[in-house]
Amino acid sequence: MHSVAVIGGGPAGLMAAEALAGRGLAVDVYDTMPSVGRKLLLAGKGGLNLTHGEDAATFATRYGARQPALAGALQRLDTQALRAWAAGLGIATFVGSSGRVFPTDLKAAPLLRAWLHRLRGQGVRFHMRHRWLGWADDGALHFATPTGELRRRADATVLALGGASWPRLGSDGAWWPLLAARGVALAPLAPSNCGFDIAWSAHLQARHAGAPLKSVAIEFAGVRRLGECVLTAGGIEGSLVYAFSAALRDAIARDGSARLHLDLLPARSVAEVAREIGHPRGPRSLATHLKSRLHLAGAKAALIWELVPRADQTDPQRLAAAIKALPLRLLAPRPIAEAISSAGGVCFEALDERLMLRDLPGVFCAGEMLDWEAPTGGYLLTACFATGHLAGEGVADWLSGPPTAGRR
Repeated sequence: MHSVAVIGGGPAGLMAAEALAGRGLAVDVYDTMPSVGRKLLLAGKGGLNLTHGEDAATFATRYGARQPALAGALQRLDTQALRAWAAGLGIATFVGSSGRVFPTDLKAAPLLRAWLHRLRGQGVRFHMRHRWLGWADDGALHFATPTGELRRRADATVLALGGASWPRLGSDGAWWPLLAARGVALAPLAPSNCGFDIAWSAHLQARHAGAPLKSVAIEFAGVRRLGECVLTAGGIEGSLVYAFSAALRDAIARDGSARLHLDLLPARSVAEVAREIGHPRGPRSLATHLKSRLHLAGAKAALIWELVPRADQTDPQRLAAAIKALPLRLLAPRPIAEAISSAGGVCFEALDERLMLRDLPGVFCAGEMLDWEAPTGGYLLTACFATGHLAGEGVADWLSGPPTAGRR
């Protein structure tokens, strides 16, 4: 029986292990952490957004320039197939009002427990606290363990080591130099779905850090989205910001900073806002007037005083225009260790259609360590599951094919 090593016990690695075990192969999963699925469990704290219920064509566009490269994987394990897979584990799912798909209990732990139980029943073996160090001189896989260094041989290997976000959960990008040394084409790792730095005043930092901005809109590079975000002591973050993170990050890298526009009242037109501001306010302060007429208070009002020049505050037309398009200058993305996910990694050009490295026969890659990114909303997990499944099936097909010079 052929043996396969899966290095990385996240969603991609576990899905690869399941595909391999289902094809009758001996599977060993290695992970540097004391237990597998730690980032999956973290995602479960927010309800475990498994996938998204939108139509396949729209779904595919969420992967931007990497849509063609991921098409094969996403067609083999699409949203419906993923929900059916969860149901097979005894986990029912539902589509929320936003279109996002969640387990009915909004928890990750029951799904992970059921999954690991099934994998062990299929004969998958797990090896914890095994940090992959690359390959030994004889080609064996090289690990550091609590009892010393270890070498293991396998007929094929799936690398599913994650990106570089949340390093405390195991995704630290330590694999990058190991593959670079082998000549694998790699794109630099960068933060994705991340917050950004803004030079707030000390007053705003002290009074409004952590304040939510609800029912707002962001416009950048001709794209406008509605949603919510959060002010931080150093800038801004949240789901609405994450939706723009790739474009904002790239603009900062190119130009040194990026300017987006924040609409504090997306449900109202500029004319309506100007009319309300222009309503006689008598002895009331402008702050009280805006709160009374437009319900602008708290963090939203603080942004007005922070960003709108005093001369514009006294002109209803100019103030209305500013409220509808507050300019925010973003200076830098937050560090990759704080990001929800990361961009960069193994270039698809270095892989064949089965996700095997062209220059390292028998070595397959899956999950977030591949060079793709997507917004939150179920797209990240779906692509991890799908590429893991494709890599596992790819290994099985490669091992069952005619012998090649690259296979032991």
